[in-house]
Amino acid sequence: MHELAICQSLINQLENIATERNAQSISLVVVGMGPLSGVEAQLLKNAYPIASAGTIAEKAELVIEQLPIKVKCNDCGCESDATPNKLICKQCGNWRTTLISGDELMLMSVELEKDDTDKNHPNINKSGINKPDKSKLEKTQASHSATELKPAANTGLH
Repeated sequence: MHELAICQSLINQLENIATERNAQSISLVVVGMGPLSGVEAQLLKNAYPIASAGTIAEKAELVIEQLPIKVKCNDCGCESDATPNKLICKQCGNWRTTLISGDELMLMSVELEKDDTDKNHPNINKSGINKPDKSKLEKTQASHSATELKPAANTGLH
């Protein structure tokens, strides 16, 4: 089950992102996955709670978006949608195509929760507006284009 190793790699990326942005926790993780990625969505969802246990992403919801398969015809140059067992050009029917998308697995976005209080003035936020005594957690979206997910190194899993 390499999905666990992929989740471990995802958690490493999430921890790096959260650290870079001084986040307190992660509330939402969106992963894009093509049908030709070689990863089973349900197994990834099952492995996520195991990999995220005890981390900053432990309570985050994992959302998996299915990405389409797209090919480009090597003869007519048309780009079109395809199916996993039929990677042919929709325009001319040619089987000589190049896969454009559908085999990827990538981190699409992360929703972080940050403490929005100024450390020197706990009742004033960064924009100088007074706030109630209780510090409010602000949700921030961190998007990453084409951050490919790979199995974590040295996991002992194959």
